[in-house]
Amino acid sequence: MNGVKISAVGHYAPAAILTNEDLEKTLDTSDEWITTRTGMKRRHIAAENEATSDLCIAAARDALRNGKIAPSDIDCYIVATSTPDYAFPATACIVAAQLDAVGKPAFDMEIACSGFIYGLTLASSLIRAGVYSRVMLIGAESLSKIVDRSDRSTAILFGDGAGAVVLEAAAENSFLSSELGADGRRPETLCLLGGGSRRRLTAESLKAGEQYLRMEGREIFKFAVTKMIEATGIALHRANLQKSDVNWLIPHQANKRIIDAAAKYLEMPEERVIVNIEEYGNTSAASIPIALSEALTAGKIKPGDIIVFVGFGGGLSWGAVTWKWA
Repeated sequence: MNGVKISAVGHYAPAAILTNEDLEKTLDTSDEWITTRTGMKRRHIAAENEATSDLCIAAARDALRNGKIAPSDIDCYIVATSTPDYAFPATACIVAAQLDAVGKPAFDMEIACSGFIYGLTLASSLIRAGVYSRVMLIGAESLSKIVDRSDRSTAILFGDGAGAVVLEAAAENSFLSSELGADGRRPETLCLLGGGSRRRLTAESLKAGEQYLRMEGREIFKFAVTKMIEATGIALHRANLQKSDVNWLIPHQANKRIIDAAAKYLEMPEERVIVNIEEYGNTSAASIPIALSEALTAGKIKPGDIIVFVGFGGGLSWGAVTWKWA
């Protein structure tokens, strides 16, 4: 069997919710301003003692339960995140251990909001190459831990959550094509400056706020629209598909206006675009698997449906995957 399919999906969002009305109390903003520009109404926020691995474990257990799969039946655990528990060890190692899958290979991927797209391509390749028969891929973020709550440009955007998928070998191949890309010439466009080997955290850097996420919003908006459209077009071409063949678009949930632009290019009616940004905000690598999980729970996606997963993020990075649901 040299094919791959998604056999189980799950997700988790923290209980605490930060609304636009809550943000009005601390920032110079309004519900109308945020909704008009982003499409966001609420975000789920991790508790102080709730780390990214905790979100991963909850989403993974949901997927395992839905698929009636034991943790030991997973051959490899991959976590896509920009907010790991620690710089090292990998969050995936902690997740596998907490799921009683000690000894299984586990590693992290750090490509920001593009994490699930990159991870889906990698996990599918590992299975199709015969390296593993079953892989769990988790996209998870606790971005509230690295957002400056006094910075209106970022504080309104980001939320926390996790989505998990189990991929396994299959006779028929669901992975139809992929297009990935990156441009690291200007990492400061979307980055966390402090804490790495280039700019270690010091009293001075903490005072300057380098421990918080930074983003050049206008540049990201233009980049996102261009690359989502471009990557989707290439992925469809590689799969020998037309726009009209696509049943569902599941994009990274970063901004409703960006999603609308991509949908317009694909000529996708609103009812065929999975959007949950109103409830979660931008959860980075978690946004696509959470949206997929909710769409499946709602009974929207049927066997044989063609799905385009598409996203962009820090790096700068981007990617699209075409997928036939089994």
